[in-house]
Amino acid sequence: MKSAKLSLLEKIGYGSGDMSVNVVISSMFLIMTFFYTDVFGLKPEDMALMFLLVRLIDGVTDPLMGLLTDKTTSRWGRYRPYFLFLSIPFGISVFLTFSTPDFDYNMKLVWAYSTYIFVTLMFTGVTIPYISLIGVMTDDPKERLSANGYRLFCAKIAAFLVTIIVPQLANADIWQGDVAAGYQAAMGVMALIGAGLLLFCFATTKERIAHTVDSRHLFTQFKVLFKNDQWLILASVCFLGTIGYAVRSAVALYYAKYFLGGDAAFQSLFLSVSVGAAILAMVASTWITKVYCKVNLFRISQILVGVVSVLMFFTVSPGDQILALVFYFAISFIVDLHAPVFWSAISESVDYGEYKNKDRVSGVAYGGITFFQKAGMGIAGWLVGILLAFYGYVPDQAQTAESLFGIALMLCIVPALFHSLVGMLMYKYVITDDYYNKMKSSLKPLASSETSA
Repeated sequence: MKSAKLSLLEKIGYGSGDMSVNVVISSMFLIMTFFYTDVFGLKPEDMALMFLLVRLIDGVTDPLMGLLTDKTTSRWGRYRPYFLFLSIPFGISVFLTFSTPDFDYNMKLVWAYSTYIFVTLMFTGVTIPYISLIGVMTDDPKERLSANGYRLFCAKIAAFLVTIIVPQLANADIWQGDVAAGYQAAMGVMALIGAGLLLFCFATTKERIAHTVDSRHLFTQFKVLFKNDQWLILASVCFLGTIGYAVRSAVALYYAKYFLGGDAAFQSLFLSVSVGAAILAMVASTWITKVYCKVNLFRISQILVGVVSVLMFFTVSPGDQILALVFYFAISFIVDLHAPVFWSAISESVDYGEYKNKDRVSGVAYGGITFFQKAGMGIAGWLVGILLAFYGYVPDQAQTAESLFGIALMLCIVPALFHSLVGMLMYKYVITDDYYNKMKSSLKPLASSETSA
């Protein structure tokens, strides 16, 4: 098959899918922890346990979703139908998760668990097909990298919308002091946007490549997958990197409000600076990888962000807003230089498994990656909740010196450790562009089929 060139509209349409799912993932990273403690009213330790337990569900749902997509056939393709049929339930789940009913504390816990499980299932239902989609749109690594650049740019736009729209619409002054109603309305708007973007992704993308579906038992597929050493590296990188990223993102609002003493406008600015830097990183990464090895960029960026994070911890003092903004911009820019590389590498690692082991598994490979991503998010949420409780955090009041120390530790030192581990682990990863092109020429030509939109 001749490698398919993707049109600008299709790349934008593909990116809109990630923009949609990032309504959820950006909310989880940037505001969900703060929402549960300071708006919904959960105790940090209860929130930590919820994040951890609900993620255990992903241990079952993610690989099952991967298996289900492998068995899906329709006139729209294998993956795109899920965007069509789950877009509305996906939006509803987002709205309900950020709703705060007037219940007693125990019933609030039940509501929080129920809605968090619901949004997690819907997130799985659209995300597994989405990350699998690029593998059947084209087999050209450059086109995949370019499409992932659009994808991640759109994802950061979603994060930017979350940092701007949600704080502004949730402003207590608009809702006569009812912040909970503000968050419900703000996330309701985001839910509508997310559902619409999923439908746009469905309408503008096309599946061109039909891989042979693996009909073997799930356990057998996992045995094959675990022989793929490069996939195992990416899965480990995803797990460790997500912990670092999610811990830093989850504590950013606490850091801006309590450590830096910022008002609502500054808190929004602090989050927006981070997202703006990440958007610039998406553009910069696309240009850098045209002339520099993408794998080396991955390695160096993660180690460098660890160094800069440690410098921020020892340099920024409480209330030092300007210096904190400079450091946080730098960290957010450097850390996301690797992102387009990582997401394009997943499909290449699947091809590597077929090349190395003469055996291919696809659905469970993508499902496994999202499992490690969400497991990392669960561990990060648990860690933040436990550390907030350990350092004596009390919502919506002046914090002790010990609590401020814990917040700064979580923003800087804890993520630095995990990102540095990622950078070092990537020295075991070998699939550069040259390696992949040589490998692809050795594989049997991929069967192709056209599915109508």
